[in-house]
Amino acid sequence: MMNPKNRLNDLSAQDWLRFTKTWFIHNPPRRKKSELLHPAKYPEDLIAEFIQFFTKPGQIVFDPFLGTGSTLVACHTTGRNGIGIELQKKYADIARQRIQQLESQQKLAPDGSKQVCRQLVLQGNSAELEKMWTSHSLPEVDFVITSPPYGPMLNKKGLATQEREEAGLDVKYSDDAEDLGNAASYQEFVQRLVDIFRKIKLKLKPEGYLVVILQNYMDKGEYQTLAWDVGKELGKHFQLRGERIWLQDNKTLYPYGYRYSFVPNVHHHYCLIFKKVGFKEVD
Repeated sequence: MMNPKNRLNDLSAQDWLRFTKTWFIHNPPRRKKSELLHPAKYPEDLIAEFIQFFTKPGQIVFDPFLGTGSTLVACHTTGRNGIGIELQKKYADIARQRIQQLESQQKLAPDGSKQVCRQLVLQGNSAELEKMWTSHSLPEVDFVITSPPYGPMLNKKGLATQEREEAGLDVKYSDDAEDLGNAASYQEFVQRLVDIFRKIKLKLKPEGYLVVILQNYMDKGEYQTLAWDVGKELGKHFQLRGERIWLQDNKTLYPYGYRYSFVPNVHHHYCLIFKKVGFKEVD
């Protein structure tokens, strides 16, 4: 039986406690053919765990960097409403197709009712959030979760990108100047990303949570602490509540730097957890 005093979610005490562990291992299943096109898709069942912790059924989840629609798939399976914005048409089209396929397979509940949660895919630029919100008459959201572009990370060459190129798959999102992954510098990328989250804060309900999934990476001999830098900057606008470190132990190990230098195989991501709070909130 769920605790009626639980204001955040419908989890049991045991499931709540388990989720608060600061690291977890999750090895995503093999991607489907349509999902392989996107160079950085993340797994729906992982997102679903965050959605189930930070929302109740029927609430609204937002992803400003939707990609091929993983967040909205997770919203559908967990009974939440979802809004996603994707800059590139080819990925937005895949997201819509995935949602349409899921909705066509929707079954009646045991009592014969049919609960329908709406999943909205918008093609556009999250940097123009206010204009998109107004034109579609969108409401405030209860929770935001996303895995934004990793800056110049996808533009650098390596063994992993070479394998994708040889298979005819995308190794970066696009050549679009509006694409954050094509920012002129690392510093510009971080600033543009933070600016978008500042706009999102205005659309997030009071005491709502934001989860940003990021990864540090090596670039031209320098280790870029992307997750830490974004976390520090976002901490000026949201309250940083902690992190959950997502570990993958089934990824391919590449011999970077073999015989001459240490170069890490980075197989973990930082799931940074922020909260929209007022100045007078006392924890």
